[in-house]
Amino acid sequence: MTRILVAGAGVWGAYIADHLVEQGNEVVVVEQDAAAASQARARGGRVVIAGDACEPSVLDRAGLQTVDTVVAATGDDEDNLVVSLLAKHSYGVPRVVARVNNPKNSWLFTEDWGVDTAVSAPAILTRLLDAAVGIQDVVTLLRSEHDGVALVEVTLDDDAPAVGRRADELELPERSVVVAVVRGERVLPGGGSGPLEPGDEVLAVTALATEPALRQSLGGHLGGSHIPGA
Repeated sequence: MTRILVAGAGVWGAYIADHLVEQGNEVVVVEQDAAAASQARARGGRVVIAGDACEPSVLDRAGLQTVDTVVAATGDDEDNLVVSLLAKHSYGVPRVVARVNNPKNSWLFTEDWGVDTAVSAPAILTRLLDAAVGIQDVVTLLRSEHDGVALVEVTLDDDAPAVGRRADELELPERSVVVAVVRGERVLPGGGSGPLEPGDEVLAVTALATEPALRQSLGGHLGGSHIPGA
């Protein structure tokens, strides 16, 4: 059984932890907000440590030295970098995956900071965690097969072309797919979100060459995008 530590129990952290628990992994969640930690504990199936994942004493309590994978999924890029650095260089965790909140910070999420893979779309992150081969191998496969892949995040305006239509009804560029929709506190699968609504954050995958066309098809505020392995 794989032992995985998830730092952060917000929308993303909870979504990822739920997924990992369902897959039969041993999951430890670290969350410093008391209310969020209580909610994570109520979900069951995981150990929840109340505390700051940036503090070595908290990571010691979480048993980080016995963890196979760390997922830094907080809403703060600085915290995710600190967690990644400690996990890799102080505890020797074999695999570290980190969430990028602000695409402008993506250049920091490198091996120097202990990050093996940095992603901005949780749905893609969990798919990579599911892979039987290593994350880097999956990323290499994606890039060689699709000539480069971009993960795109767009928040829909009231007048965005995608509003009122289901994800499977959208006229998207070739080799493009909506993988998840964030609506309020929920993370919905791309095909099961129902009609898209104003304020939805749409997470999609596309080939690099068709990224501008995908953004145009969706409309809304231009969010971040991230090229796996870049």
